[in-house]
Amino acid sequence: MIQLGLLSHDDPLHSYLCKEILPQLGMTGETPDFEVYRFLASNHVYLYEVKKSGTRMIGKFFDGISDRSGETAYRHMEREYGNLLHLRNLGFTAYPHYVPRPLGKNPNLNCLLVQEYCYGIPLNDFIMGAIQHGQHEPLFVRLSALACFLATLHNRSARKERVEVGRDCAYFGGIVEQLRQWGHLTGAEADGFHQMKERWRGKGFMGEDNQVLVHGDVTPTNLLFGDPPWVIAIDLERMKAADRVFDVGRIAAELKHFFIQYRNDPGGAEPFIGHFLWEYAGHFPDRESAFQSICRRVPFHMGMTFLRIARNFWITDAHRRRLIVEAQNALR
Repeated sequence: MIQLGLLSHDDPLHSYLCKEILPQLGMTGETPDFEVYRFLASNHVYLYEVKKSGTRMIGKFFDGISDRSGETAYRHMEREYGNLLHLRNLGFTAYPHYVPRPLGKNPNLNCLLVQEYCYGIPLNDFIMGAIQHGQHEPLFVRLSALACFLATLHNRSARKERVEVGRDCAYFGGIVEQLRQWGHLTGAEADGFHQMKERWRGKGFMGEDNQVLVHGDVTPTNLLFGDPPWVIAIDLERMKAADRVFDVGRIAAELKHFFIQYRNDPGGAEPFIGHFLWEYAGHFPDRESAFQSICRRVPFHMGMTFLRIARNFWITDAHRRRLIVEAQNALR
C-alpha cells in the first residue's frame, strides 16, 4: 500500500465516515484523524485508518474510472453491496468462510462502497512461496481450504436452471475481439479461437450442470487466508450465475500462469491443479463422477482465463504470447 497522508476534515468523506460508518464500529461522538492508504493494485480502493485507535475500513470508489459512466458506476456499487449482503445471508459471516460486512454506500461520493477491513494472507503469497522457496505444503493446505470455500458457495447457491453455455461463449468472444483490436492477436489467430469456442459450445457436457453463483473474479489477490481452513473472499463486484467451473477453471489457470511467469515451468503447476480439483470434487456425494465432470469443462475455462490475463497492460509481450499459446493448447 502507498501512504497518502491524512484525510482532510473539510472533505465530505470525513464527515460521512464519522457520522455513518464509525458508529457501526462502536465509535461515536468522535472526530478522529484518518490516515489514508491506496492499494497498489488499484487506483480506486483505499484503506482508511483511525489514527488514534487503529480502526480500519475499506473504501471502494466506482465512479471516476475512465471507461465507466456515472450510471454504470452506480450500478456496480449497488451490485457489490447487494452481493456482499446476499452471501452473508447465505452464512458467510463466521469461521471458516467469510465475506466482508458492507458498512455503507454513497452515490454522492463517487459511488463509494465502504466495507470492513479483513486481514488475511493472499493466495498469491502461498503460490510464490511454493515457486521460489519450495514451500509446497502451505499451498496444498490453502488450496484444500479454497476448494471447500468455493464448493460451499456453489452448492448453497445452486439453481434449477441449467448452465447457459452461450453466456460464457459470448464473454469468450469479447475477450478475443479485444485482443484482436489491441494488436495482440492476428486475424487468423482470433478466427482460430472463435472456431475453437464454437467446438466447445457444441459439446453436450458443457451445459450438463446447474447454474450456481460464482465469485466471478477469483484472482489470487481476492482470496485471503488465515489459519486453515479460514478463507475470506473479497471484491465481489463480478459475482453472477454461471457454471461452477467458471471459478474452478480460473483458479487452475491462475496457478499455471504463476508458474509460467515466475519459473517458466507450466508443468510445475500440475500437482497443485490436480490437488485443487480433487479436493473440490470431494464435496460432492460421488467424488469420482464430480471430478470427471469438472475436468471435462476445465480446459475451456482455463483457456478463457489465459486470454483474459493476456489483456493486462502490465505483462510483457513475451509473457502475453506464452499465455496465448497456453490458451490454444488448452482449447484444442
